[in-house]
Amino acid sequence: MISLLFVAVALLPFTLAASPARCRRSQANRPVKALRAKYGYQPTNAPYSKRANTATIPITDEENDSSYSGVVSIGTPAQDFNLILDTGSSDLWVATSSCSSCASTEFITTKSSTYQSSGSSLQITYGSGSVKGTPSQDTVSFGGFTITQQELLAASSLTSGLLDSVLSGIMGLGFNTISALNATPFWQALYNANQLSEPLFSFYLERYINQAAMDTAPGGTLTLGGTNSSLYQGSIEYMSLAGSPSYWLLDVNSLSVQSKTVSVGSSTLAAIDTGTTLIAAPNTVAADVWAQVTGSMALTGEYEGLYAFPCTTDVTVTISFGGSAWTINPADMNIGPVDSSVSGSTTEMCAGGIFDIGTSVGSGSNVPTWIVGDTFLKNVYSVFRANPAAVGFAQLTNGASPSTSGTSSQVSSTATSSSNPLLGSASTNTNIAVTLTLLASVTACFTLLL
Repeated sequence: MISLLFVAVALLPFTLAASPARCRRSQANRPVKALRAKYGYQPTNAPYSKRANTATIPITDEENDSSYSGVVSIGTPAQDFNLILDTGSSDLWVATSSCSSCASTEFITTKSSTYQSSGSSLQITYGSGSVKGTPSQDTVSFGGFTITQQELLAASSLTSGLLDSVLSGIMGLGFNTISALNATPFWQALYNANQLSEPLFSFYLERYINQAAMDTAPGGTLTLGGTNSSLYQGSIEYMSLAGSPSYWLLDVNSLSVQSKTVSVGSSTLAAIDTGTTLIAAPNTVAADVWAQVTGSMALTGEYEGLYAFPCTTDVTVTISFGGSAWTINPADMNIGPVDSSVSGSTTEMCAGGIFDIGTSVGSGSNVPTWIVGDTFLKNVYSVFRANPAAVGFAQLTNGASPSTSGTSSQVSSTATSSSNPLLGSASTNTNIAVTLTLLASVTACFTLLL
């Protein structure tokens, strides 16, 4: 398990010593210790369209860009579940009916004629709790595609508060080499079975970060087996993966903040991760980023690792992975006001979209020191290609992302706490902020970040 000194966001499992962590968003003025559990989610019920061996699947934006989910069907007859779509992990897991009050929709294994249990047990322990279940197989369908005997974890117990009751689990979209179950992920099984027109999938993520607080909204699309040319312009710029396929890894090549170049240092390996809300950067890089923003400050205590800046400032960042320099909308760099008791400032301060992952996040090959999440990915059309292994980005078409205003205004929150004990009462002066979850250890020497 990673040291509690490290703030991070959800990545995924990998063996032995490796371990960066990952971040989901809640409310900025809540203590980080209380926010080190999973965020809450709402269901997705939109239809998909499928042509030949390509499917464009509408997805849901959860809690103003906190995460993005889709509807996955499991079993015979099919039972539908809302799962996080996560390029930062490689396992599929779902809460079952034997998991008391784990989710509002739980998988009833006895109602599936195709369900097969291994009879063994796997426990995953997080900084905020644990999940235990049975490695299993069943028929899984998503976007009109089906894999029979797909391996998954049927969760039988969750620590209270680990998962909000309206979400049922996670669909990992990484490579099989980092699967805690030693399983082939759903998308990769489709590719291996020649079910996809092209050996890739692609994302367009909507933006609501600077809108009034909402539980769910149309979140964009995931296209399996192809791309949607109506959502991007120009060509897709592909960068070959750094190292063998595991995470979707690229090297960060350059970075600028407020038109000033920031050194990316020697540790440049980045996981491109739809399941992470923000961008995690190495210690010195994060400090350099915020040194370019007038009036910014490093937060301390429970918020150590995060930075704040005057809310009236637009922070403009560009990042390159060896090709084009991509601009991040200032709206995505502003994740909401920080209470004055936290910042200690009379100036209204907002938390920033790049945070300090720590000075050490593990060792060995293919261990990322950056985690590039939705703060960046909302600004591009992203493509994840299996062969030749690469990640591609393209410029969004005009108007593809709805909210372009940079400065975050204080809005009256309409979100309620639902059953998530982390959210508490809705704040009247809160836009979005950060939920930090810690690296978790998995039995048999695996680690998992959520």
